[in-house]
Amino acid sequence: MTTRGKSGGGGGKSGGGKSRPSGRNLAVRVRTAKRRKTSSTRWLQRQLNDPYVVAAKKDGYRSRAAYKLLQLDEKFGLLKKGQTVVDLGAAPGGWTQVLLETLGPNSSILAVDVTEMEPIGGCETLVGDVMELDTEAAIRNTLNGPADLVLSDMAPPTTGHRATDHLRIIALAEAALDLARSVLAPGGGFVAKVWQGGTEGSLLVDLKRDFTQVRHAKPAASRAGSAEMYVVATGYRGDNSDAEEG
Repeated sequence: MTTRGKSGGGGGKSGGGKSRPSGRNLAVRVRTAKRRKTSSTRWLQRQLNDPYVVAAKKDGYRSRAAYKLLQLDEKFGLLKKGQTVVDLGAAPGGWTQVLLETLGPNSSILAVDVTEMEPIGGCETLVGDVMELDTEAAIRNTLNGPADLVLSDMAPPTTGHRATDHLRIIALAEAALDLARSVLAPGGGFVAKVWQGGTEGSLLVDLKRDFTQVRHAKPAASRAGSAEMYVVATGYRGDNSDAEEG
C-alpha cells in the first residue's frame, strides 16, 4: 500500500464544468485493421462517437466518468464547498477533478485506487484495496478526522455471467459502505456504483438503517447499454444507526 502526500503539480480540470456535452459531432467510422479484432474496432468506433468522450477531452477531464458525478450532484446536491471527501476507485481521476473544481480550496479530498493514479495537485492519493482492512486503516489515518461524503465508482472486471458480476459489485459496494461507516460524520452521504436492479437484500437493509434517505439513479452519461447505476444515500445517522428507518 502506498500513500502519497498532496501534489503541487497540475492535472486538474481545465475548462467547461458542464454536466452535459454540447454541440453536434459527426459520426466517425473505423475500418477493421488486419490485426485488430472486430470487437476492438466496435469499441474504438464507440469511443470516437461518444459525445462524453469528446467533451471530456475538450473540458480537460481524464475520463468521461466526470460527467456522471456532475449529473449526480446536479440531481442530489451532493457536493458542497469545504467538504472532506473519500473518492474510492478514483483512477484515472475524473471524479477527483470534479471534486477539486467544485469543493474549493478549503476542502480535503482523498483519492483511493488499487492502481497508482497520476497525481492531481490539491488532493491526497492512496494506493490500496478497500477490501483489505489495512487499507481502511490507512484511509482513516490519512483523513485524520470525519468525512462528509464517501464516493465509490469501483467496479470489478466483468465475467459475462450476470449473477457473478452482480455479486462482485455488491461485494465492493458493501466494502465501501463498511468504510463509510468508519469515517462518515453524522449527516454525511454515500454514493456507490451497482448494476441494474440496484441494491438489494442485506445491503439495502443496511443503507436504509444507516441513512435517512436512499435513492437510485442512472446518470445520462452512463451508456444506454450499460447495466450500471448508482445508489445515493444521504443523512448518515451516525451513532443513531438503530433509529427508525426513514
